[in-house]
Amino acid sequence: MNIYPLLLQPVYKDYIWGGNQIAQQYGRQGTPAPCAESWEISDRPEGLSVVLNGSQKGTTLHTLVKTMGADLLGTHSASTAFPLLIKIIDAKQDLSVQVHPNDANAHITGGEPKTEMWIVLDALPGAMIYAGTKPGVTQTQFEAALSDGTLETVALAKVPAKPGRAIFVPGGRVHAIGAGCLLLEIQQNSNTTYRVYDWGRVGHDGTPRPLHLEQALQVIDWDNGAPEVVPPLAHPSTGNNQWWDIIHCPFFNTKRIDLREPEECTHDGSSFHALFVTKGTALIGANGVMASAAAGTSCLIPAAATNYTITPISGPASVIQIMLG
Repeated sequence: MNIYPLLLQPVYKDYIWGGNQIAQQYGRQGTPAPCAESWEISDRPEGLSVVLNGSQKGTTLHTLVKTMGADLLGTHSASTAFPLLIKIIDAKQDLSVQVHPNDANAHITGGEPKTEMWIVLDALPGAMIYAGTKPGVTQTQFEAALSDGTLETVALAKVPAKPGRAIFVPGGRVHAIGAGCLLLEIQQNSNTTYRVYDWGRVGHDGTPRPLHLEQALQVIDWDNGAPEVVPPLAHPSTGNNQWWDIIHCPFFNTKRIDLREPEECTHDGSSFHALFVTKGTALIGANGVMASAAAGTSCLIPAAATNYTITPISGPASVIQIMLG
């Protein structure tokens, strides 16, 4: 009864650096102003996904994890919560320069480890992504650049934000999303962020937002440097559809399929499949239940649905496929 394509209610966040692209690009209703993030698939107490369709309509994702277990998560996961957090991020302004702990050092500060990746959905001309430090930058040089206001020019490595570009950001790597970026973020289920620098910005109350420099300096990996831009790798193709490998790490595995005809997806039930439509409209079907997904829509396929179909509607479509690593 529960094994069908799940559409989930996004959870919106109105952080001060957000814009209005999530509503404009994807026709979303009820977004706040500004709308910085849309938590698409989330099992967090501060932003919990709720099913929008089918027999489980109104059920939280956390409840589904508890009741379905491996039928939802897959046979390779023993987690008691959904292990990933998938977001759309709209940066009208630069995000703070920040860092997240990783699995090796999270215990030092008591935070949750967070390795993540970004796929650029859209970007204004000149938009940049900061990810890592420039070659040879030491902790001493980094702290000096912080104190004299030269962090961006002296210490931070950056790359242009180009639509379709994928960037891997392991825990411990200093980073910031630059103004003008609309991104899909796939990450470990974590909300631990240590803010290093905030560009002199003030919060809603008119005072500077708090920094977490002490914790950040304990978890920054100083050997975890330059931006890790990952070009998609094409699969050999026998039909009109094209699969691409994007990023595979211990926490998630991401692919893209460019669709011109129906695609039957089969797998071994070891992981759920999360889908995000980047272009066009797709009809997603499993166990006789169909879900229509326009661009900007996320869909969760329970692991027990070991066969499902993705069909482009009214022209080509592109879909990001996410599973456990």
